[in-house]
Amino acid sequence: MSDIKFGTDGWRAVVGKDFNEENVIKVTNAIGKYVFDEYGIDKKIIIGYDPRNMADVFSEKCAKILAGKGFSVYYSERIIPTPVLAFCAKYRNACAVMFTASHNPPEYLGIKFIPDYAGPATQEITDKLVENLDKDFETSAPSKEVIKENFEEEYYKHIESIIDFDSIKELDTHIIFDGLYAASIGYFDKLLDRHGIKYSTLHMEHDTNFGGGMPEPKPKYLKELIEKVKSDGNAVGFANDGDSDRFGVINEKGEYVTPNEIISILLLHLVGEKDMEGSLVKTVGASLLLDRVAELLNVPVIETAVGFKHVGQAMRDNDCIIGGEESGGLSIKGHIPEKDGILANLLVLEAMAYSGKSLVDLQKEIKSLAGCSFVNDRIDLKLDNRDKIKSVLDIVSNLNEVAGMKVKEKNTLDGVKIYVGDSCWILARPSGTEPLLRIYFEADTQENLKKLQDDIMSKVGV
Repeated sequence: MSDIKFGTDGWRAVVGKDFNEENVIKVTNAIGKYVFDEYGIDKKIIIGYDPRNMADVFSEKCAKILAGKGFSVYYSERIIPTPVLAFCAKYRNACAVMFTASHNPPEYLGIKFIPDYAGPATQEITDKLVENLDKDFETSAPSKEVIKENFEEEYYKHIESIIDFDSIKELDTHIIFDGLYAASIGYFDKLLDRHGIKYSTLHMEHDTNFGGGMPEPKPKYLKELIEKVKSDGNAVGFANDGDSDRFGVINEKGEYVTPNEIISILLLHLVGEKDMEGSLVKTVGASLLLDRVAELLNVPVIETAVGFKHVGQAMRDNDCIIGGEESGGLSIKGHIPEKDGILANLLVLEAMAYSGKSLVDLQKEIKSLAGCSFVNDRIDLKLDNRDKIKSVLDIVSNLNEVAGMKVKEKNTLDGVKIYVGDSCWILARPSGTEPLLRIYFEADTQENLKKLQDDIMSKVGV
């Protein structure tokens, strides 16, 4: 049996080590067999890649293999964001294969399989892919030529049906886009160009090494964007991760706006200003801020395990306004059940335009509605021994109080989550992509957060 593992969003490995030609052929055959078994040889397959090292080479290899087996294969003629490829899968009633390692370090590459519903493959599907890894797969269909295409126009038209670009154009706030050497270059900026919206930019070239940093839109890797926003005095900043399914937003003060705040702001915008109805989908690791805002708006909350494949599944199964996760992914009703960082950034601009408020003021409004400012942190423990991981989970599960506050509720949807006091919680769960145990904390004050962390770490003895 192969060592290839599919985590919360595809298979990822280091290029030249486990991510090599032999394993790419195995995964390609496994995907081909799955598509053939589930849909037949007439199912179209579209293939794309992000700016990573060898992503173009390996994706073209995949395309030729699948076309050689008789599938109609459409291959992106240029770097493409995951959400663009995912939307085209739905639009064309095709399955998609995306070569990316998302926000992982530059030495990684990966493969995401996207079924025709345009969201991440479910556990059931990835289990079948793993079963197929060591199985031979051939068809009697004649081989075909790979067709190269540009997929952008159908995505642009769809986004233009969702976003009010005319309102965004009236914003007085300056827009600064940090391309971050990522796949959204030539997509997010082009959407602004199509509507005559002015903006300035940073890092607008593709680089396999991502400028020596990480393709992750978090403050640590957005220092130049933050400084540029601060020096402007009336600007907001935007970025995306390597394949553009995650977002990063900087407010007018040069402060990072957390995904939890962004999802809350957008929920208020979509319900209050765009009259959307339905539920909010959030992961078990997302903030109570979302629950508080949803309750005030009379919006039901659906909670899922961590990972957008669970969020996407819930969005497909329910009538949902917005689905999001604390790591920077979201989507909305009328789009696709896949996280889209380009859409997220545009929605923030739209919310500012509709409300006539700065992003800083929108944050203040959300915190006022919630009644407090929630603070979050996460500690990652390297416990690759399963017995040690289970031991820590058992300790957390059996706690009756933490830092002098009573444990009021326990949730085992994904790992173990305990609700402490009135506005605090702790979640311990094994990582889906790395040999780690992640412990998430949320509290209503920085002081309470520190107390929770100190007490938990002393109790788990690590």
